[in-house]
Amino acid sequence: MELQHVPVMVEEVMDLLRCGPNQIYVDATLGGGGHAQEILKQTGPEGIVIGIEWDEEAIHVAKERLRSQGERVKIFRENFIHLPEVLETLRIERVDGILLDLGLSSLQLEREERGFSFMGEGPLDMRMDQRGDCTAADLANHLSLLELEKVLTEYGEDRWARRIARAIVSEREREPIQTTQALRRVVHRAIPRRFHPRRIDPATRTFQALRIRVNDELGNLQKILESGWKCLKRGGRMVVISFHSLEDRMVKETFRRWEREGIMRMVTRRPLTPAEAERKRNPRSRSAKLRCAERA
Repeated sequence: MELQHVPVMVEEVMDLLRCGPNQIYVDATLGGGGHAQEILKQTGPEGIVIGIEWDEEAIHVAKERLRSQGERVKIFRENFIHLPEVLETLRIERVDGILLDLGLSSLQLEREERGFSFMGEGPLDMRMDQRGDCTAADLANHLSLLELEKVLTEYGEDRWARRIARAIVSEREREPIQTTQALRRVVHRAIPRRFHPRRIDPATRTFQALRIRVNDELGNLQKILESGWKCLKRGGRMVVISFHSLEDRMVKETFRRWEREGIMRMVTRRPLTPAEAERKRNPRSRSAKLRCAERA
């Protein structure tokens, strides 16, 4: 557990959440506890952070990091779509703010056995909640050609989706695709060399697409957006950090609809992005986009 996830855009998050003494906040993507730690600093001495996280390894790290805060931290191993039920368990009706940081953490990316990254060799897993039944290998080896193409098109927005899907089906007929490097090699061969992107690995979009499907990331995001705002006090804020266009588009369109309906007010008309110094210090932050809305 020596890896530490570096929280993204901490100052911007704190400014928008407007953390104050003795308030209650939900960190719905607790991760290693970096954002939660800062919220606790700014809500002392009796402020509370409710941390929701479905990755067991991340929970171990967060508990160690936040141990000194005692009862001020309430941690639940749960999918954040169950936030209303978590609050009901705690007998809390409304909170002062909700944070969603939708990015992967170092705890996931740098552990080869989790299968999120093609930088090393590991099983093709990608489950954020390892209690789940379906892995990325299951999808790669069992989805039909049309289903694979649809996943790569919708979740990876990949222009080569059809070629990659065909290559995956062809490879698995020869031998099951079980590892990250096996899948990466298939994708590299499927895309003509002259069309390999310069800035990202050719397999990036394929890995993103399978990960989103394995964890139902977009479905879960839509659910927490639709239920989460109801858990806010009047004037309470929801802050969302997204890392790819599909998430950001969903957040933007939902926030705009809320404003039209008069239930929330958009605080950020355009997404905030990390400052240059942060991008240099933490290259993984470079694609982050932060949006905020306030309950009317």
